[in-house]
Amino acid sequence: MTNDKLKNILNAIKDGSMDVDQGMEQLRDLPYQDIGHTKIDHHRSLRNGFPEVIYGAGKTPQQLVDIFEHMCGRSNILATRVSPESAEYVSSRFPQVEYNDTAGTLTCKSEEISYSSGMVGIITAGTSDLNVAEEAQVTCDMLGSRAEIISDIGVAGIHRLFDRIDAIRRFSVLIVVAGMEGALSSVIGGLVDQPIIAVPTSVGYGANFSGLSALLGMLTSCASGITVVNIDNGFGAACAACKINKAIDS
Repeated sequence: MTNDKLKNILNAIKDGSMDVDQGMEQLRDLPYQDIGHTKIDHHRSLRNGFPEVIYGAGKTPQQLVDIFEHMCGRSNILATRVSPESAEYVSSRFPQVEYNDTAGTLTCKSEEISYSSGMVGIITAGTSDLNVAEEAQVTCDMLGSRAEIISDIGVAGIHRLFDRIDAIRRFSVLIVVAGMEGALSSVIGGLVDQPIIAVPTSVGYGANFSGLSALLGMLTSCASGITVVNIDNGFGAACAACKINKAIDS
């Protein structure tokens, strides 16, 4: 349920084109719909501007299908961390969904998306960070921000970053994705004035500790104004970037 949908229902009741019982039927699942294994929050977008997102990891293919059945037609759907096996099963029931196998996302668009004016730049240190970057890009698209990925411009070949710095400065918000020691966000933070959301990834050799070294490096950055999300959390970074874009527009 979006603000526009709620207004349409209330206006329809007001002008008599919809009776009260019909309006109650459309609002009956406030504040959530209990389908047994899951309680679907159809009205989340009324509170924070974004519809509920499905976290696919740990859910069975049938549970995902059940959730899609109750969300389809009511809002756009984004599911993250979806395995290829689960995606195939859901797609067999809902052929309109799209699966991004790099990002591990399933999406279903039943409503037109209203986009913010700002553009999100998603910068990766290496090609191995693309799964997290694409999760962020898909999330941005579903939540109303256009996003572009610039990949493989990490500090191991810093001239590649300098070649793209003018393009990077044109974005309204930056998501910087890096593993290993996570230095890219600090370097970019010293070169630009946009908000930066840093995403440490689990890419790296043993002393990387599955992303902990990148996380700590980003948290202790001497470049001011960098915000850091959890390891591999492209989704969370995209949510923050979209909220910044919406605030810029308001």
